Amino acid sequence: MRAKKLAAQVAESSAAGRPPLLSSLATLTAAQIRERLLQLTLLLAGVFSAALGLKGFLLPNGFIDGGVTGISMLISQLTGVSLSVLIILINIPFIILGYYQLGPPFALKTLLTVLSLAGALLLVSFPPLTHDKLLIAVFGGFFLGAGIGLAMRGGGVLDGTEILAVYISRKLPGSIGDIILIINIFIFGVAAWLLSVETALYSILAYLAAARTVDFILVGIEEYTGLTIISFHSTEIRQLITDKLHRGATMYECTQGFGTHGHQHLKVEAIFTVVTRLEVISLTRDIHAIDPQAFVVMQSVSDTRGGLIKKRALH
Repeated sequence: MRAKKLAAQVAESSAAGRPPLLSSLATLTAAQIRERLLQLTLLLAGVFSAALGLKGFLLPNGFIDGGVTGISMLISQLTGVSLSVLIILINIPFIILGYYQLGPPFALKTLLTVLSLAGALLLVSFPPLTHDKLLIAVFGGFFLGAGIGLAMRGGGVLDGTEILAVYISRKLPGSIGDIILIINIFIFGVAAWLLSVETALYSILAYLAAARTVDFILVGIEEYTGLTIISFHSTEIRQLITDKLHRGATMYECTQGFGTHGHQHLKVEAIFTVVTRLEVISLTRDIHAIDPQAFVVMQSVSDTRGGLIKKRALH
């Protein structure tokens, strides 16, 4: 049925005098075209940055990374097999897993991204930029992490470890981060045994730099903070949040328990809002100006959905 439907669409497009690809592109809006071009740009930028981190820093000095890339680098050093070939071969099972777990579009983007990285490592040359091992580990991890983060924002991944971690986390207890950590501990342990402890330690430093860079690329300055504000001037504070910051605010009534004035049972309104970390300092300063006695509790927010928060999509 699906083949017949596709054949009918091809015939209809041909009859209209337009090739099937052009007919499909014609149905895209300008916003969709811009979105796809942005995804392609992010994927290509991610591939270039990761290739720079690998060939310009880590590979010339024998350092490795975590995940599938690290396994490929370790096997390449021990066997002499091309790193480009190993990255493709070792990532294929994870791409297939991603096809069933996360869908065909994700698997296709990941396949194209991995192939592009392998091609860049094979064809593009980067001169070694420094001979200082500490700088090599830090900046090699930085550029590699930037590449991974940009690729994720474009809708794909450069390393299949994340796909495996998602799959295992659905079957066994433990978070995705815990599973990735366990995998990488094993990889760096093998590296310390087969290569050297010093190489493994520098590789761990590069991995930590990459992981922190990925977090910054995905979250960046838009990292959110949730604030709970308890004050008898709740109306003025709510207006400050909604009118000045244009953020949403949730009000709920509560009863005071024990505080600076001992046991009390006074009714008071509490406000909950979510702002970026760049807005926290100015907001707390304005709250203090309205009510110096306001009780403010802050906590990190890993993600948000809905409301007035417009978080950047990963892809």
